[in-house]
Amino acid sequence: MPLHVPPAPAPALRTVLTALGSPTAVREARTPSLRMAQGPVTPELPLPVHVLERITPAGASATRLAGWRFLIRCADRAVAAADTMLTPDGWAFSRFFEGPYITATERAMRQAESMQQSYQARLLSVPELYMLTLWLHGDCAADGAAGHPAATDLLVPLAPAPPGIAAHRPHRVAELLPVLTHRVTPAPLLSSPA
Repeated sequence: MPLHVPPAPAPALRTVLTALGSPTAVREARTPSLRMAQGPVTPELPLPVHVLERITPAGASATRLAGWRFLIRCADRAVAAADTMLTPDGWAFSRFFEGPYITATERAMRQAESMQQSYQARLLSVPELYMLTLWLHGDCAADGAAGHPAATDLLVPLAPAPPGIAAHRPHRVAELLPVLTHRVTPAPLLSSPA
């Protein structure tokens, strides 16, 4: 089934294109693979990045849109990524970066494209666990910038995943959130002897 990628806001894409066209922005980025890219580079695969701010026993209690991420492709592979963020003045370029999440995102997207059900692709960050997941939302027509994970949505942890959570294994939100809840809940403090 097809994997749906929601359209990024045009101003967010424009900021990435402007940054890619700026020798200073590319030169100062901590992305050697972007600086050494031979040939044209293009931003592709825009994904909304949502942040899971709080996890409670009842589930995901607060998510927010943090920005849009674009993979930067040169020839046949992604060499970096670009993040944008919403500011009071509108969408702004945030940063270029590289690392394992770029190849992990591409791998998870290929996995998702082979699934039987159609999904809308998003990213979900869980800062408390230093975890990033591909969020496969069941409502393909939904606004990619809004909403929170439904119990039947899938989360695919990207590598490197936290210890004890398998990377690239799809989990229903209803199955993974209890595990995450247990991971982020602080252990009770031991009482001191009287």
